[in-house]
Amino acid sequence: MCIRDRPWLLFCLPVAGLLIVGFYKITKTEGLGTNDIIDAVHLGKPLTILLLPAIFVGTMLTHLCGGSAGREGAALQMGGTIGWNVGRVFQMDDRDLRTATLCGMAAFFSALFGTPLTASVFAIVVISIGVMYHAAFIPCLAASLVAYWISLELGVEPTRFVVLAPGLHGITLIQVAVLGAGCALVSVLFCNVIHLVEHQMKRHLPNAWIRVAAGGAAVVVLTLLCGTTDYNGAGMDVITAAVEEGTARPEAFLLKILFTALTLGAGFKGGEVVPSFFVGATFGCVAGQALGLPGGFGAAIGLVAVFCGAVNCPIASVLLSLELFGGTDGVLYFAFACAISYLLSGYCGLY
Repeated sequence: MCIRDRPWLLFCLPVAGLLIVGFYKITKTEGLGTNDIIDAVHLGKPLTILLLPAIFVGTMLTHLCGGSAGREGAALQMGGTIGWNVGRVFQMDDRDLRTATLCGMAAFFSALFGTPLTASVFAIVVISIGVMYHAAFIPCLAASLVAYWISLELGVEPTRFVVLAPGLHGITLIQVAVLGAGCALVSVLFCNVIHLVEHQMKRHLPNAWIRVAAGGAAVVVLTLLCGTTDYNGAGMDVITAAVEEGTARPEAFLLKILFTALTLGAGFKGGEVVPSFFVGATFGCVAGQALGLPGGFGAAIGLVAVFCGAVNCPIASVLLSLELFGGTDGVLYFAFACAISYLLSGYCGLY
């Protein structure tokens, strides 16, 4: 059930926000998020098991009532929390405890998107940009494969798209390079707006109850003004249309950035990765066609290149293109776009 089927749920978003704040206060997990999972690995900080139900309930309510957020934030937090606490049960030492946390993160990401290889590399790179914890790769890959297999057995369809990549040509490489540079700028805009709105909302609305209610009301008003629910929730339908049909509105990526910034800045729960897919796919679709590329191919390039610029994980981004779009056709284009996006986006990132 979602707001597409039950439009009245949108008007419950401010109430859902109040319930989220209340639940986080009851569980004493206020302020905890994905960065705390990263700190658990990087700095050895403890993780309370109560974060597990808190992020699950928070993300469920956010999506149910039309907040603009992804699912992977919940996945990384739930997986990391389970991994850390299971490691404590088995009395693992500090190093193994951190590896167990990474395994939990990778397993949940893999089950969510159906991308075990990407999940394994992403988990061991995102905790410390530029450093890869090679010793954790085999445990993370094993956890990812098991989680992927279980998700398939439970009937969870992996995220896959059908896209045709052109043959390797010099002109196309130049077009992809220009699109990759544009994606870098969009990823910087995305990250900065997310951080800026969160900072400003906390500064001007320090009371969490008022902030989440005001943010929820703002999302409701924006949705009514736009006259569509395309920018609420994860927006996978819009992503699919951009990649497989080559259709997207020119303003879609900007509106998604605004909706996501308001949702997360207000205190609703979820992740930024799926919104980055939306932003990248819609921008890539429009900009790619302007550059002379097929719309669907441009959307696919945009999806992985904006993701790369936002999380600063180029290898994981290239692997993501292989697992999402299948085969090896166009892999050099995806790698080229990710390299340029990673180079030009600098140190700006979501985490």
